[in-house]
Amino acid sequence: MGDPAPGLGGLPTAAPSTAGVGLGQGKTSEADEKLFAMLAHLLGIVSSFIGALVIWQIKKEESPFITDQAKEALNFQITLAIGYVALMLLSMIPVVGCFTSIVMLLVGVAGLVFSIIGGLDANKGKAYRYPFALRLVK
Repeated sequence: MGDPAPGLGGLPTAAPSTAGVGLGQGKTSEADEKLFAMLAHLLGIVSSFIGALVIWQIKKEESPFITDQAKEALNFQITLAIGYVALMLLSMIPVVGCFTSIVMLLVGVAGLVFSIIGGLDANKGKAYRYPFALRLVK
């Protein structure tokens, strides 16, 4: 278990380690690494998980930093997609249905905000970890 995460009530998280993942360790220039890592996060806003998946598949042999950040963005976008599907199913229940639209809006805003934060951190060369994401792609 990792250190307690701020904003999560001091609950420990099991985020993967970013040790050994940094800029300049691959075949790609540092500026390109930052650009593609940033795009992996920001493309999720318009393309869900497709953008991060494409960047990961194209750049996985060239840069450990891009690979790490694309997988992180991919995992987050998959988590959001699972959340949306679950909320759509819950919206079919009459009593709960009226609240799911509010929760969907909150999930969308959280996805937008965290994707932008991830893109900004990646553009600075820092490995970003989303506060909540299923780690499906390792």
